[in-house]
Order: sequence, then structure tokens, then C-alpha cells
Amino acid sequence: FHFFYRNHLATPAIRHSIHNGVTKTSLLSSHNICSGAERTWIKPAGFDTGVKTYNSLTKFSYMYINVTRSSVTSRYSCGPTVYDHAHLGHACSYVRFDILQRILSRIFEINVIHVMVITDIDDKIIQRSLEQNISPTVLARMHEEEFKRDMQALRVLPPAVYMRVTDNIPQIVAFIKRIIGNGHAYVTSQGNVYFDTQSIGNRYGKLVNLGGIVGELGAQDKRDPRDFALWKASKPHEPHWESPWGQGRPGWHIECSTIASSVFGSQLDIHSGGIDLAFPHHENEIAQSEAYHQCEQWGNYFLHSGHLHLKGSVEKMSKSLKNYVTIKDFLKSYTANEFRLFCLLTRYRSAIDYSDASMSEARSTLSTISAFCHNAQAYMQGHLQCQPIEEGILWERLSATQSSVRKALADDFDTPKTVDAIMSLIHHGNCQLQPTAKVDGPRSPAVFGAMLSYVREIMDVFGVDLLDRKEVHDSSGVLNNVVEELVHFRSEVRKFALSVEDQAPQDPLTGSEIQKRHPQPDRVPLLKVCDALRNNLAPLGVHIKDRGTNSTWEITRRGETRKN
Repeated sequence: FHFFYRNHLATPAIRHSIHNGVTKTSLLSSHNICSGAERTWIKPAGFDTGVKTYNSLTKFSYMYINVTRSSVTSRYSCGPTVYDHAHLGHACSYVRFDILQRILSRIFEINVIHVMVITDIDDKIIQRSLEQNISPTVLARMHEEEFKRDMQALRVLPPAVYMRVTDNIPQIVAFIKRIIGNGHAYVTSQGNVYFDTQSIGNRYGKLVNLGGIVGELGAQDKRDPRDFALWKASKPHEPHWESPWGQGRPGWHIECSTIASSVFGSQLDIHSGGIDLAFPHHENEIAQSEAYHQCEQWGNYFLHSGHLHLKGSVEKMSKSLKNYVTIKDFLKSYTANEFRLFCLLTRYRSAIDYSDASMSEARSTLSTISAFCHNAQAYMQGHLQCQPIEEGILWERLSATQSSVRKALADDFDTPKTVDAIMSLIHHGNCQLQPTAKVDGPRSPAVFGAMLSYVREIMDVFGVDLLDRKEVHDSSGVLNNVVEELVHFRSEVRKFALSVEDQAPQDPLTGSEIQKRHPQPDRVPLLKVCDALRNNLAPLGVHIKDRGTNSTWEITRRGETRKN
């Protein structure tokens, strides 16, 4: 696509104007400008990362450019409003962006500096604290810690820093004062401060084509329905702080602009969040941040994740609709690995349907990957006997997979295509890992070692831990040793039971064997007992696989495994 600069925003009032003695001058001259319908985007000057990403500001995909330096990217995300349990809709967005950050860091070697805000003062927090008759601060701290535990359970990497709104009130007040001084906000007689959307003309709506959308409802002292609160005058029995406009508390949107600017300054590389936050939250962040910094473009790339829907419902999962599943309850039935596979099977920008069927697909995919890793390891250890491997084909497949995976991830983080490539590699590996009783020819463990290492590595990039390296109780080590000894003893019994008679009966006329050799009859009960032990242990999570006279085992715990 070719974009031509059409500065429909550059009226004299916007390009050069004076408000309250502060001169504002456009900074357009030193940048390349790309514009679409009703939108203007300034291509950052910086370092090409080789990654193409979809930008919600323009509704097109562009090569991602780092502004500050070649290997460092700034990222800001809106964290939770901590008044209730986090649910699976929240988890979906956080896990998807965690996967994206891991890809940038591990595949493309970009150090992502991530800052997340914790909204710990809000109308919902105040209302819930009144309902439960506890302090808003106590309520917020309880759910903040629960949120962090949920993220840890889902293996979401923590940001470089969590920043609470209530720890940044002086900075927020100063931020609002400067916006007022720049002529883009006003104070009402009731002690509220509103952003003046008319002061920026049609710059308001850069992210979302507003059309007939109106802004926050309920306030009677606004000049324009689209104007939004920067500071709310306090009401009786509500938490409040001192300000030049009287006692009150911050509006919702101002916290993010203030905190992101306090860390990253006047330019942000990536702003991420769920698509439901695009308007009004992210739109208002853009307006007030550019009004504060007097810049044409504050955030360079806005990345939004799709909604999580319950299967068959057009509504997103949300607390207000009471159609949600808490993260804690979800993890009683499924694992973090399975949820990550569930997220990987769709593009991060797409809506995603949650159902037992979709989770079964994720679980089945994970099971196939785990089974391949187990079988490849068994082959390398000599426990799985196969016919000679067509090694050259597998080396070629591995190389092609590595190339296609990197290409897919560089194309707006295409994880479904990546998973397809990995599953194709596993399919070709499984085709050659067919057990046989008699082996003729050389073995090829090295190629399966390379395939095993790559599959584990790429899954680890996605936060899927095939090695189950989570902290475990001391008793787990004891259990592993007990199972190892039990399986070894059983294998020795089976070897003895499977040993055939020294000489099979022969036909007296031809001298040929009348029938195949069989275990001696008095040893058949031993085989039956060994089979019964294998079958009885399986429901308890201990799975034994007999491979000729050898056996391997694994312990499964709700879909995750520990292997010999």
C-alpha cells in the first residue's frame, strides 16, 4: 500500500495556537507520515526489527520499528481494576500478550521493558468495599495479590514493574495541571476537571472512528458529551486526595497516561490491551498524552487482543454479564499448558470461543506433542526399537520447520501457522518411530535429539513447559524413585515370563516347527499379573508402556507429565 500524507488535522488552530500563554507548534516536519481514512500515523524513525505487526491506529500491518535502540522496546499495558476475581477473559488477553512478548524476546532478541498499572481506586472498588463493609484499600490489596498469583499460575511473566494508581497521585495531579495549562482541560464549579475534546479538533478519534459515539454519561457540568473526567470531586465517605481543584480522586484514563509517561517519557513503542479497551480508554489516553507532551504521536503501535466468548454466545466473557469463569476455578479442570495451547491455536487479534470442545482440542494437541517427546526420548535411550530411519528426510523437515516458524512469527505473530508447522514435523517424526520386534541396520538417535530439542525450545518460548519444571514437593522425588524401581522389577518379571521354551515341538515327518514359540504355560500368569498392574496404575496417573521386553513410564498430573 502507498500512503500519502493528508494532514486533515493541520488547521492553523491546531498547528500553531496559544492557550493560556503556552505556545503549541506541530512536530510533523521531521517524520514520515502515513495516513488512512480519517487517521494519521507517523512512521517512527529507528531500528527495523524484521517483525511485521498489525497496528490498530491505522488498521494496517507495518514493519515494527524500535525507537530508542535496536534491541530495546517499551511496552505499556493496562492492568486489572482490582475489585473482584480475575476471570478467563482477562487471562486470555494477558496470556496472549505474554506469548507475544516471549516471541519478541526469545526469537527476535528484543528486550521488552513492560510496565503495568494496577487500578486500585475506582468507582467499582468503592462500591464493592461498601457492599462488603471493608476498606477500599484492603479490598484492592486482596484482589491485587490474587491477580498476581493467578498470573504466576498461568506462567505469565511479570512486568518490569507494577505501578499502583494510589502511589502516583502527586504525579497525576501534576499531569492534569499541565494539560490545563496547555489549554486542553477545564475545571468546573463542582470541582471536576474534564478533558476538552473540542480543543484538539478531529484529532479526537485517532484510534476509533467515533461516528455517533458519545462519551461518558451522567455528568451535568461538561461542555461536550465526549469530554471525559481527569479529576473527580470527592463525594461523602469516599477516598480522596488534595488537589488545586479541591479534594477528589483521579479519573480512569489519566492514570495510564501519567504512569506510562513517568517511565517512558513522550514516546511509547507498544501499547497493548483487549479490544474492549480501545474506546474509550485507549482513545482518551492518546488524547490526553498528546495534549500533555505537545506531540503529534505518543504511542507508535497499539496492539489489541480479541474477545473471549463462551461458545454459542456473541457476548464477551465479563463480570457484568455474569458469564465468566474464574482463573482459579478453570485451573481445577485444566492446566496452564493446556490454556496456552488454547490461546496459540488462534491469532491473538481474533475472537476466541471457549468451550469443552475447544479445550479438548488444546489438550489433544498438547498430548500429541508430549507423546512425541516421550517416544523420541525412548528411541534415543534404546528403549524403542524401530526400522532404520530415513535420517536425511527428517533433517530437511527440521530445517524447513525452523524457517517457516520464524517466518510465521515475524508475520504479526502467527501462532496457529507455527503450531501447524510443529505438528507437521511431529507427524513426520512419528511416521518413522514405528516399533518393531526385529531391528536391522544402524540407528539414528541424533536427528531425534535435534527434533526433540527444537520442539521443547519453541514450546518453552510460548511458555509451555514440556519438562514440567515447576517447584514440586520433596515427596515427588521419592515417588519417581519408587515408580522407577517398580517398573524395573516388573520389566524383569516380564522378560522372564516372555522367555520361550528352549525348543518348540517339531513335525516328525518334516522336522519343521509345528507352531510359533510361546511363553512356557506356567509363566503366563506372570504376564497377566504384569498387565493387571499396568492397567491398575493408569487411573492413578502412572502410565507404563511396554516396548518388547523393555518398558517406559510417565506420571501424569492433570495433563502434565514427569517421565523416566
